[in-house]
Amino acid sequence: MTDSAPIYDDKAHVRGNLDLRDAEWKRPPEPEPEDGHVEIAFVPHTDGATYVAMRNSKQLEPVLVFTMAEWDAFVAGAKDGEFDEPW
Repeated sequence: MTDSAPIYDDKAHVRGNLDLRDAEWKRPPEPEPEDGHVEIAFVPHTDGATYVAMRNSKQLEPVLVFTMAEWDAFVAGAKDGEFDEPW
């Protein structure tokens, strides 16, 4: 028996080859809280696609990687209240 579900990583080939050295990380304009901000960067890849990288400004790793379709779905869900707290 395992403690977690199997991991399906469909972007491992991208993440390992995504050059983040020149990434322009964007964050909210307000002062940084003690636990950091979420930062995002739109990063072109050698496969011709642009990916969205996400990290915590206080913990630069790990970096989460999303396709533009995944990012667009997340933003649409956030705007629609899909992630609002139920109370």
